[in-house]
Amino acid sequence: MTAYQLSVFAENKPGRLAAVTGILAKEKINIRATTIATSDTFGVINLIVDDPQRAQLALSKAGMTVNLREVLAVLIEDKPGGLDKLTQMLAKENININNAYGFVLEGHKKAVFVVDVDQMERAQKLIERGGFKTLDTEALSAIEPFHYMKY
Repeated sequence: MTAYQLSVFAENKPGRLAAVTGILAKEKINIRATTIATSDTFGVINLIVDDPQRAQLALSKAGMTVNLREVLAVLIEDKPGGLDKLTQMLAKENININNAYGFVLEGHKKAVFVVDVDQMERAQKLIERGGFKTLDTEALSAIEPFHYMKY
């Protein structure tokens, strides 16, 4: 299964992220994960959302430069070595990770590692043969938020 990541290219200045989140909020599109990478003057905002095609359309209509790309959202164990098992497997098969980020679903149980790789189909087959589960956009959207205990 594959998921989709939106990459929004924006100037590195105040209000650019707010413009993106404002458009998505107005369209009632839920953001499930995000990362931001910047250089001196420009940056890339990567987003996993519950309706990627509609989000791409809304952001494009607002004049933003947006790329929609397939990614693999891999369910991993949230324990020491959980991520290493996945990355070692990809490295052994000479699959390059172009971009990646992760988030915890439930502490000390499950996490999701989102990867953009250079050999998508091959990586997906390898990951599934390696015993990992991948999540599609629908599965990512259905994830219930983790509720933290009050101390």
